[in-house]
Amino acid sequence: MNDSYSGKAVQDEVVSVDANNEKVASKTSASSRLGILFALSALYVLWGGTYLAMRIALRSFPPFLLSGIRFLIAGSILYVFLRARGGETPTRKQWVGAALVGLLLLVGGNGGVVFAEQWVASGLASLGIAAVPLWAALFSGLFGRWPNRKEWLGLGIGFIGVVLLNLENGFSANPLGAIALLIAPISWAFGSIWSSRLPLPKGLMASAAQMLAGGLALVILGLSLGERVTSAPAAGPVWAMLFLIFGGSLIAYSAYGYLLTHVRPALATSYAYVNPAVAVGLGALFAGEKLTPVGFVAMLAILTGVCLLSLVRQH
Repeated sequence: MNDSYSGKAVQDEVVSVDANNEKVASKTSASSRLGILFALSALYVLWGGTYLAMRIALRSFPPFLLSGIRFLIAGSILYVFLRARGGETPTRKQWVGAALVGLLLLVGGNGGVVFAEQWVASGLASLGIAAVPLWAALFSGLFGRWPNRKEWLGLGIGFIGVVLLNLENGFSANPLGAIALLIAPISWAFGSIWSSRLPLPKGLMASAAQMLAGGLALVILGLSLGERVTSAPAAGPVWAMLFLIFGGSLIAYSAYGYLLTHVRPALATSYAYVNPAVAVGLGALFAGEKLTPVGFVAMLAILTGVCLLSLVRQH
């Protein structure tokens, strides 16, 4: 009788524990879904909005000093925050690795985009960066993983879009803008692929170190080219700079890191497809930018190629 009662009590307790676990799991799942939705929204809107913000900030800041100041401030804030929470100081090798990645991603990549936006509409600039996955596929081949036939198809379609994009009037009016926007995605893609083979700090400390190193290099580059902020920046460019620092660099990077640990890579990197549409829409709404028929065809070709590559790589 006692054994039977004891067994029933244990069984009831197990059922109760299972029910509690299910409730906790349900709450965790709902919280996780909410976090994923928030992170995706942040990436789509914030990173999509950085192109227009850079164009507005260029009214008061020269291009390389604009990027350099942005990343130096954002990197410093993130570094101090992480160190205050007990984060480890990067080693000398990690600083070297972070500097190499920062030079490729932030100087060659972001710096090239800002430089090009002196002449190119923000929406078209975002399309140039949408070609990053195309170049990344090629660089992956150099490191031992060449594209298959379907991926070559995606590369070919995307490359046609890149060619059309460089024939756009906004580029032909200034060859420097076209060259910069061609180099930017190549530099960003190579830095992204190479980064997995370099010694980098752990977690967000890698982003902080990259922003500090890249930001410092951008400031030095700008000053060496004679860039100066000769007058007090206007209110619009200041607000744009604040958006780039906190929205584009701090919040978006954190959201991206969260997504990489909670969803499939294909979903985490889906911002590459959405950002151009956001950038084109914001440019048309707030800056009076227009997408010509050639630019529209280029956008379709680049995004088709990128989407095709993403779908193939999931298998």
